[in-house]
Amino acid sequence: MYRDNSLMPKEAVRLAVLGTLSQAGSLRYADLAGAIRHFTSRIVGPSLDMMGTSLELLRYDGLIEALDGTGMEDNAVLTVTPAGKKEFETLMRSNIRAPSSDDLNKLIITLKLRFLHLLDHQDRQDQIDLLADLYETELARLQDLRRHHEGESGHLTEWLDHDIAQVEARLRWFQDLYQRT
Repeated sequence: MYRDNSLMPKEAVRLAVLGTLSQAGSLRYADLAGAIRHFTSRIVGPSLDMMGTSLELLRYDGLIEALDGTGMEDNAVLTVTPAGKKEFETLMRSNIRAPSSDDLNKLIITLKLRFLHLLDHQDRQDQIDLLADLYETELARLQDLRRHHEGESGHLTEWLDHDIAQVEARLRWFQDLYQRT
């Protein structure tokens, strides 16, 4: 993890693998690899950083295990170990960098929402609070920037109004989600 307790690309992939297996119970090696590649590439596009984490490394680290066979060579059925479940929960509780940072954040937010239902009630509420706080900070940043450029010619304030409306909508969505969970 980065110093601010946010996920690095390889940890985002770990979260994707562990969450996918936690949700499915077990999957064949090739199906799991394909599912992770499909999901991450649809969120951030093709990326060597995202695909650099091998399922074999997660097996070596004791986070997943083969139920039959040995791994890639025989397309083994894989499942999450108890250590993998603990790692999944740790990764789900990680911080998120400001939304404007990069596409990695978009992937991490999407993964957290995809697997949020796998956490207990309090952890779900905590993660929703974390995400809402993130958008409250983003909203304050954008509103400050807009105030600073108020009255200038050009289209910056129009664009900022557009961004502000999107962030306000996301914030309302998270507040609603908090009430529903």
